[in-house]
Amino acid sequence: MTDASRPWLGVNYWSRAGGPRMWTQYDESVVREELVTLHEHGLDTTRSFLFWPDFMPGERTLDEELYARFRAFMDLHTEIGMRTIPTFLVGHMSGANFSPSWRDGRSLYRDSWLLGRQAWYIRESTRRLHDHPAVAGWLLSNEMPIFGDPEGRGSAEDHEPVAAWAEIMTQAVRAGGGHQPVSTGDGAWGIEVTGRDNGFRIRELAPVGDFVGPHVYRMEDDQSREFLTAAFIGQMLSFTGKPVVLEEFGVTSAYVSAERAAHYYRQVLHTTLVTGTRGWLAWNNTDYGDLWDQDPYRHHPFEIYFGVTDSKGRPKSTLRELAAFSRVLDEVDVATLAQASSGAALVVPSFLEHHYEMTPAADGPVIFDALRQAWIAAWEADLPVTIEREADTVAEGHALYLVPSVKHLLTTTWRRLEELAAGGATVYVSYCAGEGGWQRGPWWLEMNEIFGVEHQLRYGLADPIEDESVIAHAVADFGTVTTGTELAFRAAGTVNSRSYLPVRATDAEVLWQDGHGRPMLLRRRVGSGQLVLGTYPLEHMASRVPGVNPTDGWRLYDALAAEAGLGGRARADDARVHVRVLGSSGGPLLWVMSQTEEALTVTVTLPTGYLLGAEVTGRDVTVPVERHGSPIDLEPCGVRVFRLQRPDED
Repeated sequence: MTDASRPWLGVNYWSRAGGPRMWTQYDESVVREELVTLHEHGLDTTRSFLFWPDFMPGERTLDEELYARFRAFMDLHTEIGMRTIPTFLVGHMSGANFSPSWRDGRSLYRDSWLLGRQAWYIRESTRRLHDHPAVAGWLLSNEMPIFGDPEGRGSAEDHEPVAAWAEIMTQAVRAGGGHQPVSTGDGAWGIEVTGRDNGFRIRELAPVGDFVGPHVYRMEDDQSREFLTAAFIGQMLSFTGKPVVLEEFGVTSAYVSAERAAHYYRQVLHTTLVTGTRGWLAWNNTDYGDLWDQDPYRHHPFEIYFGVTDSKGRPKSTLRELAAFSRVLDEVDVATLAQASSGAALVVPSFLEHHYEMTPAADGPVIFDALRQAWIAAWEADLPVTIEREADTVAEGHALYLVPSVKHLLTTTWRRLEELAAGGATVYVSYCAGEGGWQRGPWWLEMNEIFGVEHQLRYGLADPIEDESVIAHAVADFGTVTTGTELAFRAAGTVNSRSYLPVRATDAEVLWQDGHGRPMLLRRRVGSGQLVLGTYPLEHMASRVPGVNPTDGWRLYDALAAEAGLGGRARADDARVHVRVLGSSGGPLLWVMSQTEEALTVTVTLPTGYLLGAEVTGRDVTVPVERHGSPIDLEPCGVRVFRLQRPDED
């Protein structure tokens, strides 16, 4: 979210003097010190929390003294030059749930009496706070799926009550006089992103609010997946048409060194910026070492160390990264930043977000993983992609469509892809039998006809991939992969998904063969375009291999981009370094982002007609660079931002 100048950049805030109990033991001097430290490092926003059991101790009772303290807290924000986003139903916090004593186990969504009490509390809280100039926006809750269902984290059966709950609570904010932006605070973990239905369906909640707020805390087995998942999720939420605010992200010092924590922050901040996120609230402002015997820290001690300052208020490496990012935001016109379409699209099957009858629910997360791996491969090929959702109809106008490791699409979509190819597009589809054994195999329409092959599948049986590494032998030139080139892909998956599609070419040309001479990549030309079939689930397999990225999958995607005529983009000569060009009112900007812990020098091919201009200085120390773009030195996991200019510009 933005005001007149730039997006929200800040932290989720509990004072180190009290944590969730800060309002009953309020220490204004400590709060002032903490806010000043944050502001001195370029932060302008906090997300603050009305601890529900304290603010509403009775069914019809509010603690007016705590509201007075909250207004004093907001007064400090105004004095220092910051704003805050109050969060009402808290609720869940740092590994524990804290309900008012009078709730008595009632359902937060289904109990009409409790719905009334929540709405009253939110309306009255808003009425007491809405006129304060420090209010930047509102959040209904904190991770309500966990608060409402601590064990299951929500279920599909809740989706209608949850949608009604969100609408009622948002109306309560408006009834209390709140005119600022509002959202749910649920974490955006809905089925449309994760493939798992927790009842908080984004398609039902996004129209009610003014922005969507993912909470991203991933525990991955691959560095690229760890660094890039927040950006992928942010882009997956673009279908809502609402601003994306990274409402929570962060790391605990219990799990990561100071240097690597800085790497993580740097990567997440910049990769989400270039993919469209427009607000960042780190978790959180401080460590809580003095609250070691207070719940939730007593039983979740790793939660003590998520702060960007330590327990004495001293800045940690992560706060310095936020300060560097703030300086970048000060130097670019973020409101006008825009990534031009590369002409490539990643197709999201509707089976991610819709559980069709007699379709395993477990298929959804498998789709997410394959899509993310495909997105990463495109990222490594410096190929920005647009997200096209089958549920919204795959739009025309792209030169390249990527449909990775797919088990099922709607029949109408298969015909749509064939039409797009006939109209001039390159359409790539790779096979996957799915991880489960129920109706194992391709749910594809007219496979033989569309791809110019005859499949050789055996009913009820998978065709296992027995090699530990699948070697692709290029037997024809295809894009940037020339005849004789060999590419290697690690094999992985379940007894079902670690299988290939046996085919015999009829109207298709074999481009790659595997080590056994079987077709691995085929092309059927249709109309003025082409359909490209991959018989191995390359993206799915890579998604199941720890520490796999970068894989040779980026070389496949680079070849596909070349075939589709998308060769003029900015490129780095190292798949561990990624570049993106964004337009802005001040002219185009180039991001150069390294995902390796090695210091390195990279050569970047710039878009035709451009030279490197001045560096946008976010780091405390910058490294010289040649004006013509070669070489560029990068520190470990480094990010550098440059203006691009025409040769005749000063």
